[in-house]
Amino acid sequence: MLLPKRQKFRKSQRLRGSFKGVANSCNRLSFGSFGLKATEICEVSSRQLEAARRAMTRYMKRGGKVWIRIFPHRAITQKAAEVPMGSGKGTVEKYVAMVKPGTVIFEMEGIDEKTAKEALRLAGSKLPVMTRFISSREIK
Repeated sequence: MLLPKRQKFRKSQRLRGSFKGVANSCNRLSFGSFGLKATEICEVSSRQLEAARRAMTRYMKRGGKVWIRIFPHRAITQKAAEVPMGSGKGTVEKYVAMVKPGTVIFEMEGIDEKTAKEALRLAGSKLPVMTRFISSREIK
């Protein structure tokens, strides 16, 4: 799973209401010729990213090259069960990547379009965000 090596602060605030708008960065294909683009706002955890990556690479039979364009660096905390209110913030449970509409999550290169489309569809089904398939031929 993807985890940050070190952080300046171990715990952070959630930014629930202030995370709006569309993606300004990571919104175009940069490395591969096929990609998976998010169409809504969501938090994608490191476990979900890993599950999507595994589903994709297994379908491709480990051919081609895959790039993960997002990284889960935001810590999400959770208190233990049946703990009374107060006594501070909970422990870090997982790390998530904040995804805006238009963010490219995965890119791939070195396989045909039919295989790429199915592999990215399988990967998208593992993610909690609605996604769509994009290719470099559509952009040109």
